[in-house]
Amino acid sequence: MDPSDSPLSPLEQALHAARARVLADLIAGQVAQADVVSLVEDSVVQRRWWVEQWPEGAGFVAGLVAQDVQDALLERHGRWPLCPVCGSGDPHALEVEPELGPDPHWVCHQAGVKVSPVGSLSSATGTAPPA
Repeated sequence: MDPSDSPLSPLEQALHAARARVLADLIAGQVAQADVVSLVEDSVVQRRWWVEQWPEGAGFVAGLVAQDVQDALLERHGRWPLCPVCGSGDPHALEVEPELGPDPHWVCHQAGVKVSPVGSLSSATGTAPPA
């Protein structure tokens, strides 16, 4: 049997899904340049080790990768993703909730609303989802 025919482990499935969801949000925010995509890859490598140590945390990986990329982008490029809900006042970033839990969402704390699930920012920003 060819090793490429074998199914992905649950760990790899969670990591691939997290990567895809965060990349979709970066594309929706039009910030998916090569250096930013590298930040996603760096986070996935770090989170692989984390979830190998705590397999029950596989469902939390998407939110953690989103937070890792958000933190790295703040240091290098500024706030991301900017809130599409609040039309006035200072631009501010959305936050991931729960910080450590399943079903992570982008949330605007100023308006007190869930904006979109991680991976679905295109629906909140009006941009076309990645093909």
